[in-house]
Amino acid sequence: MISQYSFTKIALFFGLLGAVAESNPLDFTADPAISLTNNTVRNIRCGTEVLDRLRLMAVEDQFLLDQQAAPDFQDTGVLNINVYWHIIRQDKTTAGGNLSPDQVRAQMDVLNSDFGGAINWTLASAEWVTNAAWFNNAAPGTSEQSEMKMALKKGGMRDLNVYTVGFNSGQAQYLLGYASFPYAFKSNPTDDGIVIRFTTLPGGNEPYANLGRTATHEAGHWAGLYHTFQGGCSSPGDYVTDTPPEASGASGCPKDRKSCPGKDASVDPIHNFMDYSDDSCMTQFTPEQVKRMFAQLSTYRSIRSTV
Repeated sequence: MISQYSFTKIALFFGLLGAVAESNPLDFTADPAISLTNNTVRNIRCGTEVLDRLRLMAVEDQFLLDQQAAPDFQDTGVLNINVYWHIIRQDKTTAGGNLSPDQVRAQMDVLNSDFGGAINWTLASAEWVTNAAWFNNAAPGTSEQSEMKMALKKGGMRDLNVYTVGFNSGQAQYLLGYASFPYAFKSNPTDDGIVIRFTTLPGGNEPYANLGRTATHEAGHWAGLYHTFQGGCSSPGDYVTDTPPEASGASGCPKDRKSCPGKDASVDPIHNFMDYSDDSCMTQFTPEQVKRMFAQLSTYRSIRSTV
């Protein structure tokens, strides 16, 4: 059953949706950047694709070419992006993923606060979808996530689709969220968007991650950012010049952590939204990260500044 509620501009309606077949979730242990160790305490912050060095270089070389060819390229100003929200629930209970309109509004407020006015996120619509298979199994690479997105995705390349699910099956149970990158839209537009665990929204019960920063982190990927620890201590890292190198994702909020060797090593960017720190530790994007997001969104999503 699909139901949609009104947030001022959202019309109220109901429709039907069939269930989908189950499949095996992605084996996250295949990715060396993702560890399941001690995840009885802390879940995997992010399941977004990690590019190996050669593929990353190819993607970034192509980005430079695409950026030069993009009409009216911009890397400053203010961007306005519509958000289509899909609340996937197992049932109509809170434990089953049935988020309230107020929780969605609270998450939108966090997004707009965290992006500091550089990007304005506007809720275009929200829908509540009852589908246990999608709720439990919509991990990266599964048939459930593909069918979910194919059935529900709205808007185009300029619009963000957000899916909240439970990640309850197999190794998906350790995952907080994942996203698609801007460059991938052209080859697979249906896959575009972010998928996050419903308990990570503000006021949720996800340990260390219930202030809404999972959505911020995944929206950063959707806008073109890599993890701050991309490439470890080796250059060019995350292709942003003002984020210090970092050997691996942070856990908790390790003040003065220096994971890369050398007497002049910089303190790790543990407060950055693109690290793996606790939600309460995350406070910032850097100026160069903002410029990169503008460049990526302008080049691959044709999103232009209004200022």
